Amino acid sequence: MDRTKPHPLKIAIATGRYFRPGETFVARHISELFEGNTVVVAGRQQCVPPDQKPAFIRRREAMNIRDLATSPWGLLRSRRHYSSYRIPFGRHRHKLTQFLTLHRVQAILCEFGSQGPPMVPIGAELGIPVFCYFRGKDATEALRRSRRVSAYRKMFAGLSGVFAVSRFLLDNLAELGLRHPNSFVVPSGVNVQTFRPREKEPKLIVSVGRFVEKKSPQITVEAFIRIANRHPDARLEMIGHGPLLNHCKKIVAGAGKTQQCIFHGQRDHRFIAERMGAAELFVQHSVTAKNGEAEGLPSAIQEAMACGTGILSTRHAGIPSVVEEGVNGMLVDEFDQAGFGKTLNRLLEDDDLRRSMSRAARQYAEQNFDYRDLYKIVETRIRTTVEDNRLRCSAIAA
Repeated sequence: MDRTKPHPLKIAIATGRYFRPGETFVARHISELFEGNTVVVAGRQQCVPPDQKPAFIRRREAMNIRDLATSPWGLLRSRRHYSSYRIPFGRHRHKLTQFLTLHRVQAILCEFGSQGPPMVPIGAELGIPVFCYFRGKDATEALRRSRRVSAYRKMFAGLSGVFAVSRFLLDNLAELGLRHPNSFVVPSGVNVQTFRPREKEPKLIVSVGRFVEKKSPQITVEAFIRIANRHPDARLEMIGHGPLLNHCKKIVAGAGKTQQCIFHGQRDHRFIAERMGAAELFVQHSVTAKNGEAEGLPSAIQEAMACGTGILSTRHAGIPSVVEEGVNGMLVDEFDQAGFGKTLNRLLEDDDLRRSMSRAARQYAEQNFDYRDLYKIVETRIRTTVEDNRLRCSAIAA
């Protein structure tokens, strides 16, 4: 046994839904942080996870006769003290504290800002440090709601630390006075062994992500169609689903480009890794949605770079912090469809540039996105806080 290796802490991962297949980063935290020594506190159970952990499902526990009968008082008190109606109270709160105590939880990591307000009062009651991980919507669109900002203010006062996938998100929070002395930028990361370069298919372009407003897939499609006739050997493969999928299919069918633009729908990570690894270019036209929602640092861009795939994206959120123009990718302004198409055409015409971007993207990912290295940062920050708390309590007791 390695006596120099610290014993893994026991932590609780607080998330909205357990298990949500699209939230790979949350599932990986649950299974691998502190060697998987974790339990889960979730708002609801969505489906059966691959590795079942002890889980406290809040919605299920809140539906008891006693709490339902006193809910008007409990909700009003939550709103008054915490600017949120989601704070556990009554029997629900008692059972949650019992769960955390039974499993000897030493720290709580809240995935997304929305999970922080309900957990900070619980952590304070039990003397357990609480951390919050911001990833995108929770530090962009959510900040347009005054009640959420008020809840965040009270939450920040009780947090032991804050993580965010990009500096952009921390800056967004700071603009509203939401700062924490223990704030760290830690991307979600990627498994660089699973997502790796494969034999490249010339002029294969891949896009992976939900067909939603902030990823504006229709701009990607229209930009590709604009230059498709100049590159009949180029192919755009789009992986994902969402409300804009049918609209994009209609654009492609109307342009008669169904042979060059292929829609795979939602696929598993093995398929995504294979197609990303074979692609020479990854494209994603991220924009700020009308409701203010923006990316943090897209996981798909991290995965594509690990696959040695050059990036074509936008100057949006945390993307410019990792995509160096002309080195591992190219960027255009948000909503610049003409510029997106023009840059894509340039990349398809320059074989040497695509190859050099591929090498640089893989190198950057190996150095900056290996999730194992990033998890060590998260674990060190949490462990240091737990140890400091322990020493402080020992000093007080002495």
